[in-house]
Amino acid sequence: MKKILLSIITVVKNDEKNINKTVKSIIRQKKPNYEYIIIDGGSSDNTLKVINEHVNSIDYLKSEKDNGIYDAMNKGLKVASGDIVVFCNSGDFFYDNAFQQILELFNEKNYDFVFGTVIRNYTTTQKLKYNFSRFKLNFNFDFATSHSTGFFLKKKIYDKIGNYNLKFKCSADYDLYLRLFKNKVSGGYTKKDQVIGNVASHGYSSTLSFLDHLKEEFNIRKHNKENIFLIILIAFYSLLRNLDKVIK
Repeated sequence: MKKILLSIITVVKNDEKNINKTVKSIIRQKKPNYEYIIIDGGSSDNTLKVINEHVNSIDYLKSEKDNGIYDAMNKGLKVASGDIVVFCNSGDFFYDNAFQQILELFNEKNYDFVFGTVIRNYTTTQKLKYNFSRFKLNFNFDFATSHSTGFFLKKKIYDKIGNYNLKFKCSADYDLYLRLFKNKVSGGYTKKDQVIGNVASHGYSSTLSFLDHLKEEFNIRKHNKENIFLIILIAFYSLLRNLDKVIK
């Protein structure tokens, strides 16, 4: 297997209950060839104390105030030196041998990105997320397979298309995917039963309403200069499908 350097970035703030689970899931991986970066948003609880218990396994640690999760993620990207980048934020975790399975795909196919199958937790349910859908990205506001812990992207692609746009507070990853697929990129995914990670239900975006998300995703499409009539049509369809979330 060709030696590929993988950059794993964890973003955290005041999450002393979950950060240990995340860090341990990464440092127990069979060491293919990776660097581990943690960006802390200036935690005031015991988060840093927990992190420092593993300081010898962390390549870069920064703790300071930031302007939200995407600002923190961009800080991680700025210092990442790996060929491939993945985010595993506090509360999320990888299963054993996750990195080995992903790197085998990159080596075999020379992909620009890989989506790894993950279990995605919601407030009352959990779903298996795998594969990716260009159709959903183009004609829906829900790119259902997008997720940080399962999304591995070559650093050179970030350098080409740019990092996360801080103008968007809850769906900047959606904007990134739109920019990604405007370029000629190749990508793949692990098998449905090849689960590599687990994504927690908490997070900033989960605190916002459906209408908050709809408004931002509408603006993201406008920002990406998509056809305004198509955007309105997609927004109207999305609203009809989710009326229960609006009127509850």
